[in-house]
Amino acid sequence: MNESKAAAGGGTGSMMVWGIVMLICGILAIALPLISGLGVVIIVAWVILVAGVSHLFLAFHTHSVGGVLWQILLALIYSAAGVFILMNPLAGLVTLTLVLAVFLLIEAALETALYFQVRGRVNAGWILFDAVVTLVLAILIWSQWPSSALWFIGTIIGISLIFSGISRLMLSSAMRGKV
Repeated sequence: MNESKAAAGGGTGSMMVWGIVMLICGILAIALPLISGLGVVIIVAWVILVAGVSHLFLAFHTHSVGGVLWQILLALIYSAAGVFILMNPLAGLVTLTLVLAVFLLIEAALETALYFQVRGRVNAGWILFDAVVTLVLAILIWSQWPSSALWFIGTIIGISLIFSGISRLMLSSAMRGKV
């Protein structure tokens, strides 16, 4: 067995393990959507808080008074938002779910507009299909908001993890067949 085949075989083993881990995590996220959603919100809160600290450090590297004040203001806003979400993760989850509903509504409108631009092309119907599915998701979230916050983000993360896990398993399986 040459080195490249051995390396590919080792890589497919770890890819298969990661695929299984992702699949299990996806199932858990769907089974426990509130906990998964809160986990996502806490990660987002920490990212926002780190961005606030970054703006504070950037303020000391800005060469104008207006720039320093602007960076300090941004640091305060980011940091306050991050701390608020960390202290109130359920409120953060409800807000994030509403923001995602609005985002999906806008995405559906833009995809519909794109469809009308490319409707004469082969497989353009998939863009319209995507727009309709996105619109249905937005309406589903919006119509059940704020209770949709209890399940939506965790469920979507779970679905994503399941499909990522399956794709890793299929890819590693295909690579094992070629080794």
